[in-house]
Amino acid sequence: VQLQASGGGLVQPGGSLRLSCAASGRTFSNYAPGWFRQAPGKEREFVAAASRSGLSTYYADSVKGRFTISGDNARNTVYLQMNSLKPEDTAVYYCAARSLDSFYAKYDYWGQGTQVTVSS
Repeated sequence: VQLQASGGGLVQPGGSLRLSCAASGRTFSNYAPGWFRQAPGKEREFVAAASRSGLSTYYADSVKGRFTISGDNARNTVYLQMNSLKPEDTAVYYCAARSLDSFYAKYDYWGQGTQVTVSS
C-alpha cells in the first residue's frame, strides 16, 4: 500500500489543522494506521494510532485530548485532527500502516512527511 500525507502548514498557537493520509494500491481498512512526527534534531516519535476497526485508539501523552485519529473507509483515508496546537508540535508528520492490529506491532508502510509549523 502507498501512503500520501497532506494537510500540513503554518498555524498560530492555539489553532487547528487536519492532516490526511490517503492510501492507494490496497484498501486502508486492511491495515491499522498510525501517525508519527519528527522535530528538527530529534528522533521520530509516536503520536497516535488506531486499531484496524477504528474502535480503539492510542495517543502519546503529549497530544492526548488535543489530537484525534480517525478514518474514512469510503475515501481510503486516515486523518489526524490537531487542535490547540503548541509550538512544540512543530515537526514533520508521517502516516504509517501496520499489518498486525496490535498497537505494539511494527509499521510496514510509511508515507512521506508533511510539515507542520506552529508559530506566531
